[in-house]
Amino acid sequence: MQKRIVALCLSMFVLIAVAALAQEEKASRPSPAAQAQCQFADGKTIRVDYSSPRAKGRKIYGGLVPYGEVWRTGANDATTFVTDANLSVNGKDVPAGSYTIFTIPNQGKWTLIINKKTGEWGIPYKYEGDELLRTDMQVSKTPTPVENFTIAFDQAGNSCTMHLDWENTRASIAFEEKK
Repeated sequence: MQKRIVALCLSMFVLIAVAALAQEEKASRPSPAAQAQCQFADGKTIRVDYSSPRAKGRKIYGGLVPYGEVWRTGANDATTFVTDANLSVNGKDVPAGSYTIFTIPNQGKWTLIINKKTGEWGIPYKYEGDELLRTDMQVSKTPTPVENFTIAFDQAGNSCTMHLDWENTRASIAFEEKK
């Protein structure tokens, strides 16, 4: 009986140590976890969880992130998009739920992909059959260079505009809450 208690204690210690190491590994990633959120007037929200890579002097778009290819829109795990509001984006419906977002960057045009499959690492992209939609994003230059990839929202009325900023590029898209 005493041996079983010792074995159980050792097993618990090993599990706790492994969990702590996993947390430490995630915290020490060069592209740390980040979150953006937008809240509508009725309290419903859009939340995006992503990893925020750093430019570190590299050429980002057309270099590290190739033009014309699906990008996980951040680093590490694929970027999650969770909304408890029914949305419309460029006239297309996004029901309340959990999704993964990807983008296809190009010099003058970006495409947003909202995918129903969740929990992916990110790339290679092999989830076309699970896509909810693809839609165009607006692209502009940032006023100054952006070192850390950042996702942020501007909220106005029943609209949340999502901005993806990195290097010298901003890609934006507005989500309207459907009532």
